[in-house]
Amino acid sequence: MKNSRILVIEDEKKLAAAVKEGLAAEGFSVEVAHTGEDGFYLVHSQAFDALVLDIMLPGRNGLEILREIRREGIAIPVLVLTSKDAVEDRVQGLNFGADDYLVKPFALAELQARIRALLRRGKAETPVALRLADLQIDVASRSVSRAGTHIALTTREFSLLEYLFTNRERVVSREMLARDVWKETSRYTPLDNVIDVHIARLRRKIDDDFEKKLLHTVRGVGFILREMDS
Repeated sequence: MKNSRILVIEDEKKLAAAVKEGLAAEGFSVEVAHTGEDGFYLVHSQAFDALVLDIMLPGRNGLEILREIRREGIAIPVLVLTSKDAVEDRVQGLNFGADDYLVKPFALAELQARIRALLRRGKAETPVALRLADLQIDVASRSVSRAGTHIALTTREFSLLEYLFTNRERVVSREMLARDVWKETSRYTPLDNVIDVHIARLRRKIDDDFEKKLLHTVRGVGFILREMDS
């Protein structure tokens, strides 16, 4: 559970700093965003193990962020922070897919305990079968097919495709792939070229023989698996 990455989206800077310090004391790696837009970007550009989300945020509010990430199928555990009298916000948060809520003001010890509980529950289980357009992977048998045609992948290519699938509709950076697929925590030896080679091989296998392309490069950012609008 230690070294889990927590994203805190909270516009009150003193509170955000206190939350970061309290979670860091538990061994968590904590990233903080002070606006809804910045937090929404981080959710889509980096991998986190849990999200602490304030409801009242400038610009895009917490409920909008929560509703959108759940609509996109992002299964990150979410702890919502609410004001003491905001009963409606608490109800809406739970209805929109929050896993837990905490009423301000709160004790850091309770926040730490609730985060630990969320991490023990973990993310929603990955479905046995994943499908995007006519591309399908069977997680249990580790088999891949497109339009009914079997596609042979190496172990690394399958892990790469599975990761892209579980993050579909989100841009995945090379740093995320190095950390989560290659399990490389140190970037002293950059893996960018290795990752690019594997992406190219995977693209040839799942896209080259098909009219609709699913694996796309976002120049300067990373890669995304999605069905583009025609």
